[in-house]
Amino acid sequence: MIRVLVALAAGAVAASVLAADGGMSFDCAQKPASSVEQRICGDESLAALDRRMTELYRAATAKTTGTDAENLATAQRAWAKARNDCWKAPDVTGCIRTAYGNRIPELQARYRLLEPVGSARYMCPGPPPQEASADYFATEPPTAMVTYAGATQYMRVAPSGSGARYTGGNCYLWEHQGVALISWGAGTVEMRCPKSP
Repeated sequence: MIRVLVALAAGAVAASVLAADGGMSFDCAQKPASSVEQRICGDESLAALDRRMTELYRAATAKTTGTDAENLATAQRAWAKARNDCWKAPDVTGCIRTAYGNRIPELQARYRLLEPVGSARYMCPGPPPQEASADYFATEPPTAMVTYAGATQYMRVAPSGSGARYTGGNCYLWEHQGVALISWGAGTVEMRCPKSP
């Protein structure tokens, strides 16, 4: 009985410390709304991921205004809802880690919270010929922001036998030896785009 009381007291202290530091996306001192949030409050490694994500979300919020700020807030709410659905997963903790592992690099790249480690431009065939550009980020995993035809797509590194391949949103960019193979949306024809000098 005494061991149980000590364990409960230790858990309460840990929860109050997490809430007191103000770095989490929800208050562990209050009863969290979902079983997933309860699990995060009880696991320091998950709580550290939440604090990191919250820090990046605040930094992204500081860089946005108007419609961009609204879109960021909407995307963050959708992400939190998807994370909280991890209670349905066979491996709840693994699902939560994956959720943060997806969101953290996206915030870093999409909102330029890191400087790109490289940039490239590619000339794609027409008609008319159009330029594609890519900024590459040393996130974990590596990511890229690729712009083509006035639209920008967030992409993550993908397995590749050679060269560097990034995918996201039914698009991909696969660079090898100075040429990028780019597909921009489901059902589009792959374009061969040489790297611009």
